[in-house]
Amino acid sequence: MIIKVDESYHHKRDETEQQLFKVVEQNTPDSVKAPLFPQDKSEAFTFHLDNELIERLNLWEWFRNYAKEAQVSTAGIRGPQNILYPWDTRFPINQIGIILATLGKGLVANETADGKQVEKIAGCEVRYNSQKYVEFIARIQAAQGIRTYVPKGFGTLPIWMASFLIFMLDLDGGEHVTSSHSVSTKNATKDLNNQGSQYLPEESMRFVNKIEEILKTAETDGYPIQFSAVTDNYIDFERLDELHDGVHLYVGYLKSGVAADANLNLIRKVKPTIVVDCVGGCMYRPMRAIFERLGIANSVRWLHVEADPLYHNIGKLNRNPKTGEAEFYDLGCDFSILDVVKSTDYARKLKAQPIGTVIEATDPDGDRLVVCEIEDASRAEILENLGIDFLDLGDDRLLTIYTPNQAFLMLMDFYAKQLKTAGLWDDHPRFMIKTTPSALAWDQWGAANDVNVINVPVGFKEIAAIMKKIERQIADAPDAPIVVQDVYGEVISLGVQPRLIFAGEESGGMITGPEELIQSQGGRTAIAMREKSAGESMVLVTALAAHCKQMNIQLSDYLATVFTESQITATCDVREDITYYNESEPNPEKLRAAKSEGEAKRDKNDLFFLGIAIALREGKIGIEQARTILTDALPTLDFTTLEDVRFVGDGSYLKFRDKCIEVRKSGTDAKTKAYASGGDKEECRKFAKAFGEASGDLTELYEEQIGQNYLRDVENRARQIYNAFQSA
Repeated sequence: MIIKVDESYHHKRDETEQQLFKVVEQNTPDSVKAPLFPQDKSEAFTFHLDNELIERLNLWEWFRNYAKEAQVSTAGIRGPQNILYPWDTRFPINQIGIILATLGKGLVANETADGKQVEKIAGCEVRYNSQKYVEFIARIQAAQGIRTYVPKGFGTLPIWMASFLIFMLDLDGGEHVTSSHSVSTKNATKDLNNQGSQYLPEESMRFVNKIEEILKTAETDGYPIQFSAVTDNYIDFERLDELHDGVHLYVGYLKSGVAADANLNLIRKVKPTIVVDCVGGCMYRPMRAIFERLGIANSVRWLHVEADPLYHNIGKLNRNPKTGEAEFYDLGCDFSILDVVKSTDYARKLKAQPIGTVIEATDPDGDRLVVCEIEDASRAEILENLGIDFLDLGDDRLLTIYTPNQAFLMLMDFYAKQLKTAGLWDDHPRFMIKTTPSALAWDQWGAANDVNVINVPVGFKEIAAIMKKIERQIADAPDAPIVVQDVYGEVISLGVQPRLIFAGEESGGMITGPEELIQSQGGRTAIAMREKSAGESMVLVTALAAHCKQMNIQLSDYLATVFTESQITATCDVREDITYYNESEPNPEKLRAAKSEGEAKRDKNDLFFLGIAIALREGKIGIEQARTILTDALPTLDFTTLEDVRFVGDGSYLKFRDKCIEVRKSGTDAKTKAYASGGDKEECRKFAKAFGEASGDLTELYEEQIGQNYLRDVENRARQIYNAFQSA
């Protein structure tokens, strides 16, 4: 059943889009509006890049910014685009940049293929211009003799499905056009390697260097860039169509793990009330087909099923929330941010849904999931005591919004109990991989349930990198204990033939590992998939919802039970996102200046904490000096229980006796993110806010104990530590 929304919603959404189009049009000079090459020509053609065009389009400046982001990006190389004139090179993401990157990656792939036919996949979600980007990617690759598998009409495909198919079909990699849950005017290409995992920085730099070669050649001799015809034999629409865009293969994978018969039978028997909010619409088609094949479609109602680059007006404001000025402002669609959930108009859209309805909200590319539930207003005090956020829906109803930290804690616990009930738990030692800012409660649950926990830097590619290290050891010595090192430098023994119970990050992405190693068609094996998937987590959430309905309890009751059974003291978690500029600013010069100013503030904040972490690690200061420096700089906070300050690959992690705080700069934008986990939510919020908003100004004491000269080399030392962790 599809939940219909009224016409007033469509009218408001269209008004917002017209407002956005108007400001983009006003800020695009006439000199930019003519396309640089044919946009709708289906026949083969050649685009000639020469020095005059490089200078006119300012491509060297574009390249320098692109290369800089490629070195640090955690989620694809992303940025704003001109949504009406996508060839506009004043913006970081543009057709010329996509073309140059595709050409560079294609040349590298062919050079390293040893004469083998290179096969890749390309897909996208719902953002403006995405399908045209996929078309150009496929046509450039085809012109280089690379076979590219694409959905019919260059249509949408969740990123987890692209990743899954790369691994299962033994492809050479893929391209996915997405910018996850960021603002509607942003876009990106996520480069996927032959494991289906996002590129690590050293992998990205290979094709970045190739782009530089192309530009240098074009400067002196010109460079013809070939586009194949849309009908070229190397562009393959048929294979994915025959595979139903991977749905049948994926259902088989799910049945080996979270979609076990016990879970499916429970869902069919109990029929929990579920609303799946397909934010952006990309997830509706594949997930409806998956739920139908699993026989659980009757438990689900669907919301926001149309593909919409404006995300159904979710997160869109007509006023800057910081300055109060009237302007188009986009919060993005990250449902772990409360203001985004407030913009959904759920009070009206879900008015007919009963108490106990569970909402599973995805993001536009389908890799993240946030869980909500409608509860009776009488439970407000219970929810507050558990640290669960909620909104008033009216009519004595509340909407609980579980942070991914809370939701995933319930899921890992539920999945473990399912394995124990099935008599499978003791067949293998169990382990978890998590990112460092994810909840301290996950570590505490692991300790209480005999699950080893491996902490890694932010980014699912970091999780995938650990998986591959484990798999190599299993392949080389299947009867020997597996030993790995986490980002804290701790050496962890996982035992013989361990199995992954959970891998995830606090931003809403997770996977589980099946009991049997996953095997591709060519015989490759893996302990788990390489990309987070809301498709997988949705099945598990639906089973958990069925369990709770059967037991006549709410999700919040289940969470309270987990806290008690696993003796979890860090029951609260918060995240503060400090965004230093309006990401939707339509004027690229203003946008560039604001972003640059914001990056300087972000970097200053990062260096302040990083300097303390590295100085403590190298013995330049002791822990008591670290406490004193922090107290001096942030006098409203109490550091007496601080035990350690660690560099964790991309941020600084402060371990207290009763909580942990992490502050890190975004790898993709002018943002600072501060996280806190502990037993007191208000205290966690106070610390996270203070850390995120810290100016980074050095106090006299900081200058005396650490100093500017030491800070000049701190980032280089941090990079060496990170590189050593990656190669361990």
